Amino acid sequence: MSDEYRTIEKEATGYFKDKGSKFFAFAFPVTDEEQVKEHIQQLKKEHHSARHHCYAWRIGTEEIATRANDDGEPSSTAGKPILGQLTSYDVTNILVVVVRYFGGTLLGVSGLINAYKSATMDVLNNSEILTKRIENSFELSFEYPLLNTVMQTIKQAELEIVNTDFRESCKLIFKVRKADAQKARQTFESIYGVEIKTLN
Repeated sequence: MSDEYRTIEKEATGYFKDKGSKFFAFAFPVTDEEQVKEHIQQLKKEHHSARHHCYAWRIGTEEIATRANDDGEPSSTAGKPILGQLTSYDVTNILVVVVRYFGGTLLGVSGLINAYKSATMDVLNNSEILTKRIENSFELSFEYPLLNTVMQTIKQAELEIVNTDFRESCKLIFKVRKADAQKARQTFESIYGVEIKTLN
């Protein structure tokens, strides 16, 4: 089972032109629908004279949610081709919006599909696509005498510490790639006096 996914780290732009119509594509890294709304509202402000703001997004790393929106274009001629490219490039946690300025000539169904697909391909080709790991986080709770043992175990297993709280007793949060999560969990379960809790 793969514990990796592909996404973008920063925004990118793309462009396509056909018969006077201009298609400006914008890609954004997103992790929830709230961010999607903000980006779309911002683009509608910046490109208020554009005729259409069509978009698609994929969010999630294991369970992937998707949405496509034609924003007034004929059904399935805009959002679907955008989403098709996101799936084809196998990227997630991404929003692509294609802003269309109408050039006066109708492109027809196949022309529209091609235009939205091409603008999306351009923005994805201009994007820096990264492969990231799906990680699990765990919280450890234990008393001070076990601090040395826990820290040594973390070092040996090369786990990434996210947060520590050593005030009254010891609490520590670490991250591990999903493929190694079960092994890490078992390691700490075998240390008497350490409580381990899954955070995600």
